[in-house]
Order: sequence, then C-alpha cells, then structure tokens
Amino acid sequence: MARLALGIEYDGTAFMGWQRQSHAGRTVQGCIEVAIAKVANHSVEITCAGRTDAGVHAAGQVAHFDTHAQRSLRGWLLGLNSNLPADIAVNWVREAPAGFHARYHALARQYRYTIINRLTRPAVGRAQAAWVHRSLDATRMQAAARHLLGEHDFSAFRAVECQARSPVRTVHRIDVRREMECVLIDVVANGFLHHMVRNIAGVLIAVGEGRQDDDWSRRVLAGRDRTLGGVTAAPQGLCLMAVWYPPVYGIPVPEGALCNGLSVNL
Repeated sequence: MARLALGIEYDGTAFMGWQRQSHAGRTVQGCIEVAIAKVANHSVEITCAGRTDAGVHAAGQVAHFDTHAQRSLRGWLLGLNSNLPADIAVNWVREAPAGFHARYHALARQYRYTIINRLTRPAVGRAQAAWVHRSLDATRMQAAARHLLGEHDFSAFRAVECQARSPVRTVHRIDVRREMECVLIDVVANGFLHHMVRNIAGVLIAVGEGRQDDDWSRRVLAGRDRTLGGVTAAPQGLCLMAVWYPPVYGIPVPEGALCNGLSVNL
C-alpha cells in the first residue's frame, strides 16, 4: 500500500465546499475521489490540508490518499486530470512516507482574500473576488491587521458552528496591499478556525472604509465575542494559496506564495 500526496487547485464557485456530503450536492472531495477510483480501479478516501466552504477556491490545496494500484507518477497525474471536471486540476503527485498526513503535519497555511474595490460592480472576476464599492484605505487596514499577529484566542473571529476544540491560533503574518483596483489580504497561520479569514476580512474592510478606527481589530480580538466583530466577508474572495510542511516530506510550496514574500520561518 502506497501513500500519495497531491497538489490541487479548484474554482469553488459551483461546489458545496470540499467535504463530501451525505445528501445530494457537488463537492471537491467527491469529484476527486471518483477520479482517483477510475485510475486506481478501487475506491479511496482522500484527506486534505484544509476543508474549504462553498464558493471558496484553492490554488495550493494538498491532500493524500492510500492505494495499492501500481501507476507511475506521470500516469497518476495525467489520469486524474483526464477524469476531473474543468474546475478542478491536480498540479503534482508525489510519493509520501506512510505516516504523512496532509492535515496534521501542516505547519502553516496561507489564505488570500481578494477585494475588487471600485464604484461599479465587476463582471470579469466576480466569482474570484468580493466587491466593495466604498474606497478602502489599505494602509489603515494593514495597521489594524498588526493587532492580530501572534498567538491569540480568536473566538471573536470564529463561526458559531465552528467545531475546533480550541480557539487559539498563531498568525505568523498578515499583509494588506493594493494592486490597482484590487485590495489583497494575505494571512499565514498555523491553523484557521471556521470563517476566521472571512471574519478578519470583514473587520479590516470596516476599518478600510473608515467606519471603524484601526484599533478596533484589537478591541474585537480582546472581546472574544463573535457578535462584536461585524459581518463575515463573502466566500468568493477567499482562496487557499499554500500549505507548508516539514522539508522531510518533500511537499512543494506554490510559486505564487513565495513570489509574494510570504515564505515564513517555521
């Protein structure tokens, strides 16, 4: 029995999320498991680094599965992509040590929240970005984001239905920057609570619009009360960009994460 690791990207627009559902509905996990089963000639269960919600995308998702099928890595790569829908692609396949776990061995993950910030609603890119028509001050948003760095209780930024045992997470880095008419929020942390990045984005948007001062993020964090944190930003702006692992596992980090200055010492 071999354990294989995959690098996956997908457009989450038409999915109910990553996780396979017991009721009817299209999921990323379900589509990938069907594709693997066709190549392997046996059923499989795949485990990912981080489950994404409905409408959320991934450029650097990592997952693993076990198989007794004998295929070359190139054969797996071409076979999987031939059997996947157009909105999912596998970018690489690696043999992994038997004990490798895509979720539990991850050191850090990077999410990006993309905002189209202009007066008129977008037609192109509307499924991969949120739209905010009020002008956003990215400098003030970055100042507010700094209060969230480090290890904290992020209860104020978790969804009510979050099932994580502990609300404590360590945020290694938050970068907010403007690129033309887009504002990008990149967050690197050792783990994320349900809706954590979307709730962070909601707080930073309120600061960027001038509806709150840049110390508000600190007060929301200290309050540990989700009802004080404002709205949850729309799902389509969110994308899982990268996952970092110990070097011994040989898991590549997408180039997009590194060229944006978000490689971290862990």
